[in-house]
Amino acid sequence: MPSTAPFKKNQLLASLPTVEWKRWSESLEAVEMPLGQVLYEPGVALNYVYFPLTSIVSLLYVMENGASAEIAVVGNEGIVGVSLFMGGESTPSRAVVQSAGAGCRLKAQVMKDEFNKAGPVLHLLLRYTQALITQMSQTAVCNRHHTLDQQLCRWLLLSLDRLEGDELVMTQELIANMLGVRREGVTEGALALQKLGLIKYARGHITVLDRPGLEKRTCECYAVVKREYDRLLPEGMAT
Repeated sequence: MPSTAPFKKNQLLASLPTVEWKRWSESLEAVEMPLGQVLYEPGVALNYVYFPLTSIVSLLYVMENGASAEIAVVGNEGIVGVSLFMGGESTPSRAVVQSAGAGCRLKAQVMKDEFNKAGPVLHLLLRYTQALITQMSQTAVCNRHHTLDQQLCRWLLLSLDRLEGDELVMTQELIANMLGVRREGVTEGALALQKLGLIKYARGHITVLDRPGLEKRTCECYAVVKREYDRLLPEGMAT
């Protein structure tokens, strides 16, 4: 059997106690997560939960007319599909891979069985869900009260926190869909950040050149979300 050690690039999996990790590792399945792949659609029962390793997944709320806006991002800190173990079975959001990479998945029934065992797994997943809800809430506030420039900085920083490098591969159209704005607005915002020397932007490739500068330019929302994730999911939890 191939090694499951790379799966521990995901912080939730790395935080599992030894007994739980040994049990989970027998059921985890490695998957590639290409850009634009839809992991689940609104209202459809989930067959798997996903753990991004080097990829990022965007959770989008989709309106009846097809318009969408991002409500959260999930990367190597988390899990995609919390509605499964929260009892909902499905969700009104759509999960789309926004940055290609690797991941692993666990069958729905296995996930539910693990959650229902209670103990450390249940508490770990509930803490993660609380952090995710904080991100969703702060995103809603940010989209209502802050400028596109600030939103773009927040989005870039949250994405960077979930990647190993400092480069994102992302089309203008996809960014616009994430932020719920016109494509032209994203272009103007990205060029403005490039003019300030904070990023380099060309043909869907965004390279962050000055992260401290981005942090100074963004709104309070990024710091609120980061603090909550750090508080609820500290690195180095017992394994």
